[in-house]
Amino acid sequence: MIVLDQVSKRFQRRDKSWFDAVHPLSLTIEQGEIFGLMGYSGAGKSTLLRLINLLERPDQGSVAVDGQELTALNAGALRQARQNIGMIFQQFNLLANRNIADNVAYPLEIAGWNKADIQTRVAECLAIVGLTEHADKYPSQLSGGQKQRVGIARALAPRPNVILADEPTSALDPITTRSVLQCLRDINERFNVTIVIVTHEMSVIRRICNRVALLDNGHLVEVVKVENKQLHPQSVVGQELVRED
Repeated sequence: MIVLDQVSKRFQRRDKSWFDAVHPLSLTIEQGEIFGLMGYSGAGKSTLLRLINLLERPDQGSVAVDGQELTALNAGALRQARQNIGMIFQQFNLLANRNIADNVAYPLEIAGWNKADIQTRVAECLAIVGLTEHADKYPSQLSGGQKQRVGIARALAPRPNVILADEPTSALDPITTRSVLQCLRDINERFNVTIVIVTHEMSVIRRICNRVALLDNGHLVEVVKVENKQLHPQSVVGQELVRED
């Protein structure tokens, strides 16, 4: 489903020196998985997530999603391919001047859907995340958890096979976090959508993920299976993260 082959990414600091945000690594994420990316701050989690849909283009290596090599596509073909990859952001990234229904409709408008189909799909997505009665409200009128559900509905609207979630619960309280994670799990089980989630919270990994990649200073340390909310990393970093939970 998602295949990263020896991808890496460097950034230049203000003093013109370079640092490696992601050292060369390879990773395969299977269709229908909920897959975590975890590590301490600066581990390279969000950069790696953004390499999957080429919001950050790797300096080397290749990225393939659904059998299509994104790194080989021209700009137009890449825009088309990205319609199959939804994204959920930490700070929601909702349009303040649009109501909830229009926020969910936005990616469909960009993709060229007709108005009737957009209205139908928006209603479906708001029902999925339990926000039907809030369609005419604006983001400022919603709680943090409700805003993140709008973000989930917006990501789901174009019927993607993949959803990328960048720290989607870090701004939420524990009860709201559980609700949002349950929403993501329901979507995964109902539609077989592959979800890749960045988090620094082991509780999120335990609650929702099938496997997790542990990162440290841009290196892929290990990939660990999660069974019955338990995981047994072999690396020092992984064992530290489990102990701190």
